[in-house]
Amino acid sequence: MNIIEQVAPGLSGLETLQALIRAGGRPPIGDTLDFTLVEVGDGWATFAGVPSVSAYNPMGAVHGGYAAALLDSACGCAVHSKLNADQAYTTLELKVSYLRSVTADTGALRAEGRAISVGRRAAFAEATLKDAGQRIVATASSTLLVMDRPRPR
Repeated sequence: MNIIEQVAPGLSGLETLQALIRAGGRPPIGDTLDFTLVEVGDGWATFAGVPSVSAYNPMGAVHGGYAAALLDSACGCAVHSKLNADQAYTTLELKVSYLRSVTADTGALRAEGRAISVGRRAAFAEATLKDAGQRIVATASSTLLVMDRPRPR
């Protein structure tokens, strides 16, 4: 059973994400990369994290995958907030643009995602990743597949 099924079986996407925040939980990727879903509403979601040197690439900066994971999560949960209890989603495409380098000294980051359009089979979302000074360090656009939620076996 996944974390969503544990905290909010049978709820809409928005209700599920709100329950996840109330439970203080986060998906396993959040544990791995130390970021958390902090706010969610109808068609938007915000994640926050503080990268450490454990996320560094060989060039001595935070690996772009850290930013991409935050942005993908924000886009995905923004779409998730628009789904009913019988729907699920998966990312089909994520395009990330990096505007500034990030180091452990950058401090807290916030990824703010917005659902642009959610249809029966496809959804589109955008997100920005900002540092503590509200400077944009990366942006993303995402295409997501909307599908029926798999039934437990």
